[in-house]
Amino acid sequence: MTSPIDLSTLCQIQYGIFIISSFSGSKINGQIATVAFQVTNQPAQIAICLNKNNLTHQFVMDSKTFGISILSEEADLKLIGKFGFRCGRDCDKFIDTNYKKSITGSPLVLDHAAGILDLKVNQALDLGTHTLFIGEVLTAEKISAKKPMTYDYYHKVVKGKTHQNAPTFQTKITS
Repeated sequence: MTSPIDLSTLCQIQYGIFIISSFSGSKINGQIATVAFQVTNQPAQIAICLNKNNLTHQFVMDSKTFGISILSEEADLKLIGKFGFRCGRDCDKFIDTNYKKSITGSPLVLDHAAGILDLKVNQALDLGTHTLFIGEVLTAEKISAKKPMTYDYYHKVVKGKTHQNAPTFQTKITS
């Protein structure tokens, strides 16, 4: 006999709130992501997971690079909304956003960032709706000593929502 799957259990896994960014040609884009974790230390590699429908996914596939801005608890809903609920095909998310270009060319958001990383893609694993990218860290910099925002903090304190393209998105199941 199998146990039922209570998807709310997955909310107990700790996630962060990150802006993943990349470029294609002269265009730049970024998006909110909750999946970014270190997988090796020699060399230092980080894995991220992006929905294939997102423009940032396309840019990472094109450039084979990405940046990560680790958002602090001070990040507001305006910034999170700009990068999490707007499409880069329809607007320039970097207007009025403080950022710098990394050595690879990916834009690194500095607004409310605790740290920033620049990575080159070493591997990409097709997961159906998403791709798991594993990137080697080329540069890493602490921006502030402020506490990084967790997904739990985002929901409970900031009162944020989850976009339907997020790997952590859950629909209500009724019987």
